Amino acid sequence: MTGRGQPDAGSVESLYPFLYGSANSGGADLPAVLEQVRRSTVAKVEEITQLRRVISTRDAARLISCARDAAARFAAGGRLLAFGNGGSATDAQQLATLYLNPGGCDRSVRPLPALGLANDTSVVTALCNDIGVDVVFARQIAALGRRSDIAVGLSTSGNSENLLRAFEEASRRGLLTVGIAGYEGGRMAELDGIDYLFVAPSSSVHRIQEAQTTVYHVLWELTQRALSLLGPAEASQ
Repeated sequence: MTGRGQPDAGSVESLYPFLYGSANSGGADLPAVLEQVRRSTVAKVEEITQLRRVISTRDAARLISCARDAAARFAAGGRLLAFGNGGSATDAQQLATLYLNPGGCDRSVRPLPALGLANDTSVVTALCNDIGVDVVFARQIAALGRRSDIAVGLSTSGNSENLLRAFEEASRRGLLTVGIAGYEGGRMAELDGIDYLFVAPSSSVHRIQEAQTTVYHVLWELTQRALSLLGPAEASQ
């Protein structure tokens, strides 16, 4: 709460004022509260649906192209290296898991080699403590990255210094680089070293992260499809 008793912009009260307003009034009208909850939910669904529609209309062709390039890297023995901070680190881990262990019974869906660079706490904390957080992903790419690999970095703001350094290192080493950002792309949009940048144009972190999840799931599906279209010799490399 602010000094004047008003909810902070990032507080739960500011996100769901109808819940706290009703509770403070001393006479909560449950049907009215439920109706406001319904409207809030519908509004959020409409927001993310529209955001996904914008991205699919603008980036469909580039997603297909990116998936084809990624499939060629996997066919050549490449791996996916995913990275991000905070919630984006969780998304990066989920992305790596999706490629490595897609699940299901469809034998045409191939498990693909993938690593989440925020997963190893010993490596991450050693780099942060001994050198600095800015190099936590770049150093791992320098040690692990090969020209056949794919580097995928996720950020809501697009401004994370350690992602920018990671992309620069990956580009120097010839990796396929894929950025997934929000807002207007931030500093990631200014980098020449990102081969494909997909931006969720929103000012809401919640909607951005929901849209980013859709982007990398679609990219995975398109990559699987592109791999299935490769000739036997290409796919077995």
